[in-house]
Amino acid sequence: MTARLIPLSALLLGSLFLLIAGGINGLILPIRGLNEGFSAFSLGLLGTGWAAGYVLGCIYTPLLVAGVGHIRVFGTLAATAAIVILLSSMFPNPWFWIPLRAVSGFCFAGAAMIVESWLNEEVDSSIRGQVFGTYTMINLVGSTGGQLILIGADVSTPWFFMLAAIFYCLALIPTAISSNRAPAPLFEVKLNIPQLWRNSPVAVFAVLMIGIANGTFGALAPVYADRIGLDLTTIVLFSSLPILAGAAAQIPVGRASDRFDRRKVLVFLAIIALAATSSFLFMRPETALANILIGSALGAAIFAMYPIVVAHASDHAAPGQYIRTSGGLLMLFGLGSIIGPFIGGLAIMLFGPMGLFGTIFGAHLLMAIFSLWRIGQRAQVAADDKASFQSAPLARNMTPETEVLADRQNQV
Repeated sequence: MTARLIPLSALLLGSLFLLIAGGINGLILPIRGLNEGFSAFSLGLLGTGWAAGYVLGCIYTPLLVAGVGHIRVFGTLAATAAIVILLSSMFPNPWFWIPLRAVSGFCFAGAAMIVESWLNEEVDSSIRGQVFGTYTMINLVGSTGGQLILIGADVSTPWFFMLAAIFYCLALIPTAISSNRAPAPLFEVKLNIPQLWRNSPVAVFAVLMIGIANGTFGALAPVYADRIGLDLTTIVLFSSLPILAGAAAQIPVGRASDRFDRRKVLVFLAIIALAATSSFLFMRPETALANILIGSALGAAIFAMYPIVVAHASDHAAPGQYIRTSGGLLMLFGLGSIIGPFIGGLAIMLFGPMGLFGTIFGAHLLMAIFSLWRIGQRAQVAADDKASFQSAPLARNMTPETEVLADRQNQV
């Protein structure tokens, strides 16, 4: 297996650098913004800007690649992302940062799509599963590793902005010198909500709520931690460890969803999320350990939900429609990620730091109620007709090309 991965090492290394840069970029902005006195609402809009740019990147990058080619577009996107993070350091103003964050999201999505399309072209079916697993691990290590670099940092300096820019530039090198042939055209995702709804109402409603909850936590967890007086190291851990917990939870959750009604597993996770957010709302933990532990329990639930929703939609998808279904759900997740930070930032501004968990609580309560109602309306899929559950990278880092790389049972 190792020998077969060596030809892909340049692409995987470029992806690692890209994800490290994205991890630093995503956390240094809210932390530095807090030091600059930015409002919770404006910091929430950073998350909204990122998600909007990310969705647009997934939609329009295939058109750019079709015009000038993969290598030129990748180089342009990585260089632009480096310029954007440096401009953010030079002009610390929230209303300047928000559009820059949208540009960053566009660049990150497009660059990730191109790397994944390269992997798709180079991988044959015999090792696709192992390559996807390796890529998933790189995604997790890069994203969380980039965040953990900030532990104990002096965020008042431009050093970490420059470090993120360096990693964006480093991502250029492996792909620029790679001898791998240019990949096929990128997959173009189309969002057809009526068709997705006919396929699975639970998947459509749940993925929108998951996007709202995950987008809110991802954008505003540092704001909550700062508002209650936690130090920088704890802020970083509070933002990063829930992601690791969610990745670890995907294994047992996936096995349970293959065995039982996926909607019931989703409701179970929603109940855990409701319990965790209730702990924040009513217990109001003050110590670093208590916040990290409850936050990790919340992360184990909310960051394991997305693959279940995709698997449930895949169970009901027509033959040959898996990629279109999963790509459409990813766009809906992105729309939720646009809405969530806006609502969460407004809630924190109006009600204080606990507004974060009030927003997340509301999203999961609605999802649980709707899922329970649908369970009574439609029988579960027979075990023999279920698609295989596939663990996934962080949904906020996924693109339509990620779904192609996964090559699940119902892939076109």
